[in-house]
Amino acid sequence: MRPPTGRAPLYTPTERARRDATRWTLVQGLLAPVQFLVFLVSVVLVLRFLATGQGEQWAAWSVLAKTALLYLIMVTGCIWEKVVFDRWLFAPAFYWEDVFSMLVLALHTGYLLAWWNGWGTATGQMVLALAAYAAYAINATQFVLKLRAARLDMAAGVAA
Repeated sequence: MRPPTGRAPLYTPTERARRDATRWTLVQGLLAPVQFLVFLVSVVLVLRFLATGQGEQWAAWSVLAKTALLYLIMVTGCIWEKVVFDRWLFAPAFYWEDVFSMLVLALHTGYLLAWWNGWGTATGQMVLALAAYAAYAINATQFVLKLRAARLDMAAGVAA
């Protein structure tokens, strides 16, 4: 038997049942690794452009693809939160992850606006993309840690 974690479980039994029953859990589970793979490819392309000056279009398109996936996962994530927690966003269990997601969205949207309107240099835009990516990496880590906590809760519940 495991010692108590000192925190409330991530899901109530009802929320866990809704999480397990909704197709949006699968959608999130599929989109998250796809977004992460696009992120990894894009980081390489952006860094290549910043280091060599080559591949600006590929780097820009990769950031746009990453941003589109971010918007998609945010919309589907809001639907998931509504189904599981009956709140579109900022459910207590994911409050800080959602707060930080707003920064991630703002930085990605800032890149999108800069690219679309031709604001700044390509180098400046790519630096903004890297800032967005740093925020995304922190946010992704928050969610991975939250998923780990949910698994530990489940294991403790099974053992109890």
